[in-house]
Amino acid sequence: MSDRGFTPNEMMTIAASRALKGDDVCFVGIGAPSAACNVARLTHAPDITLIYESGTIGTAPDVLPLSIGDGELCETAVTTVSVPEMFRYWLQGGRITIGFLGAAQLDRFGNINTTVIGDYDNPKTRLPGGGGAPEIASSAQKIYVTMAQSKRGMVDKIDFYTSFGHGEGGDHRKRIGIDTEGPALLITDLAIWEPDPETKEFTVVSLHPGVSREQVQETCGWTVKFADGVDETPAPTALELKTLRDLKARTEAAHKGAAGSGAKKGSKDG
Repeated sequence: MSDRGFTPNEMMTIAASRALKGDDVCFVGIGAPSAACNVARLTHAPDITLIYESGTIGTAPDVLPLSIGDGELCETAVTTVSVPEMFRYWLQGGRITIGFLGAAQLDRFGNINTTVIGDYDNPKTRLPGGGGAPEIASSAQKIYVTMAQSKRGMVDKIDFYTSFGHGEGGDHRKRIGIDTEGPALLITDLAIWEPDPETKEFTVVSLHPGVSREQVQETCGWTVKFADGVDETPAPTALELKTLRDLKARTEAAHKGAAGSGAKKGSKDG
């Protein structure tokens, strides 16, 4: 917790939530994107449609899901469709306005790696993989990415292209036949970034309260570009902070409860 009364992670989540609107149809990634999307739903965007990869449409979870298969998503959804229908009709049909993704590795053009760190055949670390993210990255109308800054995560060259962003920059997406906008926003724990209109390289447009340009550069693996007029991100409001903290508290209590009941059941059955 900073002396400002909120953590960098809370600032990141709340800044990301503000980017969403009530009329958005948002394909939600698990983790930080899920927290941001649900804070938006619980504050300024109550009519937002949240869609998860398992086929749940219009879900309104009381707690954050552990995975796309979490029962909380299906129980609170308006409807649940099959995964093929979700991808073919909803996503590839152009009905998703925002794809909200996280990243293990990200480069300056918004290309994402969630597959391996190191050489593919002999990796240092094998990551969870792409899941539906490659299709989301190419078929959602635009992509938002949220992640904490580090030189390990924000790299000059990603080890594997899991989800295609702007490729080598410029009109690379268009040249290979992808007609959606691609990465349009990057929200980190230090700043808000937008792609340059021409080069498509992510550029800092807003620094979070108390964050310096030097801090942003120290935690980024490429030479950072800053917009001509860099803003300061508005600090979280009391309502935004309470909403996020209450959501996380409910989530922690629910998951602890589930773990506890599972352990008791196991000992009884054993």
